[in-house]
Amino acid sequence: MVEVLGPQDSSLLIIEQSFTEVSVAAKELDVVVTGPSAQVDLVIRLFEELEVLSSQEGVISAEVVKRLVDLLIKNMSAASPSMTQNILSSRGRKIRPKTLNQSKYVEAIDSNTIVFGIGPAGTGKTYLAMAKAVQALQSKEVNRIILTRPAVEAGENLGFLPGSLNEKIDPYLRPLYDALHDMMEPESIPRLMEAGTIEVAPLAYMRGRTLNDAFVILDEAQNTTAEQMKMFLTRLGFGSKIVVTGDVTQVDLPTGSASGLRQVRNILNDVEDIHFSQLEAVDVVRHQLVSDIVTAYGQWEDQQQSVSHRRSGGRRERRGTDSQRDHRPEGDAQ
Repeated sequence: MVEVLGPQDSSLLIIEQSFTEVSVAAKELDVVVTGPSAQVDLVIRLFEELEVLSSQEGVISAEVVKRLVDLLIKNMSAASPSMTQNILSSRGRKIRPKTLNQSKYVEAIDSNTIVFGIGPAGTGKTYLAMAKAVQALQSKEVNRIILTRPAVEAGENLGFLPGSLNEKIDPYLRPLYDALHDMMEPESIPRLMEAGTIEVAPLAYMRGRTLNDAFVILDEAQNTTAEQMKMFLTRLGFGSKIVVTGDVTQVDLPTGSASGLRQVRNILNDVEDIHFSQLEAVDVVRHQLVSDIVTAYGQWEDQQQSVSHRRSGGRRERRGTDSQRDHRPEGDAQ
C-alpha cells in the first residue's frame, strides 16, 4: 500500500489532480474510488498497474506515476497498452515502454516487418529496438542481430583513422555496444560476436548483402543519403525484421546532401507492412531537462522559420516597389 500510494501519499495526490471528477480514499489496505463510471474504471486500472509495478520494482517515482496516468488518459480504450509488460528482464533491470508512443512503437515492431522510429534524443527509439532484437534472439525468432549506423564524420571512408578496422569504427558504434551491455551478460557478447550471432558494423559494409533470419537495426538514419537508405532497405531477406531509428532535426550530412530518412516517409508511407512511429519531446525518458531542452529548441526553430518567412516576403514586396519606381513615367518622377 505504501509503495502504491507513494511516500506521504504523493502518488495519490497526483491521481486526484489528474482525475478531478473522482474521489479516492485509502482505508487500511483498501482503496475506495467513487465518481463517474468511466473515470472510476481508469483509476482502478491505474491502481492495478501500480500494484504490478510495485511488486516488480518496489518504490514508484512520481515521474512514473505521471507517465502511467498520461498513458491511460490518452488511450482510454480497453486495449490501451500497459507499462507493466516487460520486453526484457536483464541483470535485475526491467526494460519496458514508459510512454504511450513508446508502447505503440513496440507494438508496431511486433506487427510489422519494417518500422521507422523517428523522434528526438532520449525517446528510447534505439534502446527499445535493441531490447526487441535481444528478445527475438533469445526466443529464437531470429538467428542473429545486425546493428549498423552511418559513420558520417569519416565519410564512410575510415582508412585515415589509426588502428585496426574495429578500432576505427568503434567511436561510431559505441552507443550500440553500450545498449547491448545493458541487456545481455557482458561476458557473452564477445562470444556471440565472434560466432556472428551479433554483428555491429558501419552502414557501408551492408552493401551487396542479403540479410536472412536477422533482426536488423539502422541507427542514426538521418545521416544516410537517399541512395544509402534504399541500399539498406533492399538488404531485407526472408524471416528478417528491420527497425530504422533517427532524428530528422539532427542531420550531420554535408551541405547539399538530402537525408534519406526525411525522404523515405514520402516514398514508403503507403506501403503495407511498413510502419512509421513518431516519438515526441513528451516521450523523452531521460532527465526532465532533456524533454524541456528538446521542446525549447523546437519552439526556437519554429520562430526562426517564421521570422525568415516574413523577411523573405518583405524583400519580395520591396523589390516590387523598386521595380515600379523604375518604370514610372518621367513626368511622375519629376
